Amino acid sequence: MKAVIMAGGYATRLWPITKSRAKPLLPLGSKKIIDVVYEKLIDFDIPIILSTNKRFEEDFREWSKGKKVEIIAENTRNEEEKLGAVRALAEIAKDVKEDMLVVAGDNVFSFSIKEFYRKFETIKKPLIALYDVGDLELAKRYGVAELEGERIVKFHEKPEKPPSTLIGIGLYLFPKKTVEILLEYVENTRKSDNLGDFISYLCQKEEVYGYPFNGSWYDVGNPDSYIEAFKSYTDHYVDRSAQIEKSVKIIEPVVIGKGAKIGGRSIIGPYTFIGENCVIDSSDVSETIVFENTMLSKVKLWRSIVDDKCEIRNIQLVGSIIGRNAKIQGG
Repeated sequence: MKAVIMAGGYATRLWPITKSRAKPLLPLGSKKIIDVVYEKLIDFDIPIILSTNKRFEEDFREWSKGKKVEIIAENTRNEEEKLGAVRALAEIAKDVKEDMLVVAGDNVFSFSIKEFYRKFETIKKPLIALYDVGDLELAKRYGVAELEGERIVKFHEKPEKPPSTLIGIGLYLFPKKTVEILLEYVENTRKSDNLGDFISYLCQKEEVYGYPFNGSWYDVGNPDSYIEAFKSYTDHYVDRSAQIEKSVKIIEPVVIGKGAKIGGRSIIGPYTFIGENCVIDSSDVSETIVFENTMLSKVKLWRSIVDDKCEIRNIQLVGSIIGRNAKIQGG
């Protein structure tokens, strides 16, 4: 068996933050999203392939140093050129002659996949991880499973009338035969992006089973859901090189990176990430991610994301996304 981490998207719903960084490389506490995914796979002691694109290839190679991961990059650099998840997976599948464990690189969930794997070993049929979002309106945004017992008889991609609230969460186990069907599907269809469309096709070709999970799962597809995932996974870490004046109040948990300087009557936290070499003076920052080399002075930030090399002064921002190199001066 081989594991494949799908990390080739351009995360346009999180722009401008993800224009310069891949979504799986966003911080989640003192780790990155991709670390959470990787740590769930290394227990299986199987080869791991990460599928990305040329735009972010070097970033993932840097991340993979010291890890047992093979990086494969499709020859695209923007949203318009991308192969899509199905075709990207098929490119890898051409050289895979065994079962595949496939997981989305931005997949943030609390549960172990060991029982999922044991179930697959028993049935040796395609197995799809499912999660109950508990709301039919919410289910419309995802691929939804229609079950008879444990079997998925139909899989509906973003349906107007969902047959259930059980959605696919980007975690699949495919036997070798399914890999062959994937290649056939790509050859005969133009639908290349959503793996959910392939699952719909697969349900017509062979028996497909669902495996509902309990625990927490986050769709890190927009700023709000990213911040919620960050809150859930944030540990408390302050780098030794960070300079924090006695007048500063830290409300745990927070992550404060190397070389950060925080002074004045600042309040940092809870659930806050301060990147390397940030300079913060007399600012209140909570439930917010601030990337490296950013300066904040007399700023109030709540539930916001601020990219690197920004300079923000004398303003209050709520639910904001600030792009790289921005300069904002309040009254």
